[in-house]
Amino acid sequence: MEIRVQSQNIEKALRDLKKKIQVDGLMGEIKKRRHYEKPSVKKKNKQIEAEKRRRKLLKRSPRPSGPRPARPAQSSASSHS
Repeated sequence: MEIRVQSQNIEKALRDLKKKIQVDGLMGEIKKRRHYEKPSVKKKNKQIEAEKRRRKLLKRSPRPSGPRPARPAQSSASSHS
């Protein structure tokens, strides 16, 4: 990773560096690796993150418009007489 300082504008170079680090996910990775995490905890956290991503995708996906499909009728064998 390389950030160039142009015309001694260090503040802009720092902002660019922070943005690149954020996009790469480097800070999140450093925070995760700061402490040891047991394999069972790591697996559980991975499943939780996957579920969050799935829910986020479902929330973002466009829902089909129009009337909802009707439920199939229950057969008379399953009803109580």
